[in-house]
Amino acid sequence: MRRHLFIWIGGAIGAVARWRLSGALAPHAAFPVGIFVVNLSGCLALGFLQTYALEAQWSPELRLGVTTGFLGAYTTFSTWQEGVMLLGRHGDPGLAALYLVASLAGGLVMAAAGMAGARWLLSGTAADTAR
Repeated sequence: MRRHLFIWIGGAIGAVARWRLSGALAPHAAFPVGIFVVNLSGCLALGFLQTYALEAQWSPELRLGVTTGFLGAYTTFSTWQEGVMLLGRHGDPGLAALYLVASLAGGLVMAAAGMAGARWLLSGTAADTAR
């Protein structure tokens, strides 16, 4: 039950963070900038935090609360798909395709960058660079 609580709390915070950030970023733009930024930043954060949490041996509850709870609610596949469909439905299939491809490719790049950043930080290279 403790793990559920961490996921619920993280999910509640992540959902509000997504709503606030995506609504604040160009709410009337033709391109769904808010959800694009949310999803890419979520991919970066997930790549970093999942790697860091496993290496730093976070408790399973904390790891689930942050990754499954917070980031699971922060990023959103359904809202992303809605954006693609709305762009296509409003007569801009080129922009819909750009959003689809940029989100997929950008998400992969950001997740890999997050993982690399966590590995770099955990390797001690960050401490060596700071000296």
